[in-house]
Amino acid sequence: MMMNNTLAQLRELKLVGMATAVEEQLSSTASSALSFEERLALMVDREVHQRADKRHAALLKRARLKYPQACIEDVDGRAGRGFERPALMSLALSRWVEDGTALLITGPTGSGKSWLACALAQYACRRGQSALYLRVPRLAEELRILHGNGSFTRWLAAVARTDVLLLDDWALAAMDGPTRADLMEVIDDRAGTRATIITSQLPVEHWHAWIGDASIADAILDRLLSRSHRLALKGKSMRPQKHEAGNGTSTGTSTGTGTGTGAHTTDATR
Repeated sequence: MMMNNTLAQLRELKLVGMATAVEEQLSSTASSALSFEERLALMVDREVHQRADKRHAALLKRARLKYPQACIEDVDGRAGRGFERPALMSLALSRWVEDGTALLITGPTGSGKSWLACALAQYACRRGQSALYLRVPRLAEELRILHGNGSFTRWLAAVARTDVLLLDDWALAAMDGPTRADLMEVIDDRAGTRATIITSQLPVEHWHAWIGDASIADAILDRLLSRSHRLALKGKSMRPQKHEAGNGTSTGTSTGTGTGTGAHTTDATR
């Protein structure tokens, strides 16, 4: 009875991990051989891991990634993709999020840009950092709704606090004036302080023309390129292979990347 009360109190205190560990120790004969310090350490360790798992699940849910199952460990590093797995892992494990780096991922359709971007954002969530996925072609309508209901300012502040912002399908469709101005606000709030991932079929050299307004284009690109890594994906579309395989675990992950720092970064394979 006393132990039941203790377990109930642990759960009331939201120490669910510790309560679970206590129950496991009570049902295991091997636990009786452990010292008090060892049993306590196991209970605390379970609580820490349970909270970390819960936080990761919450971060991933809020991120709304297109491919939440994508992870960098599954990246297909076959020859012909123009990158080496060690270089990609080194980037993922670096301080690119803390340093407010912009990752500019370009390449042909089906080359795995969105998947790789989601894998990087998902890994950031695993490290306890927040992320948010936005698809640029839909952004204009979403922004109109936010302005219409008076929540744009609150949304803008929330995006500014997000550690990793993923802007997918950048430059896929024409952009109107109001969207251009709002996008400038989003990029300006993040420059040098929060990380941004951009995926695009259009090479970076053509982004200025796509943005349209020369002054705003200069400002946006100056903020993005001043602290950036460019990832240039290569190879044939992975989508037919993904269909043949019957799942998107590995065949949708192949990427060709070149990494570098700054506005004039180069492909690592050159």
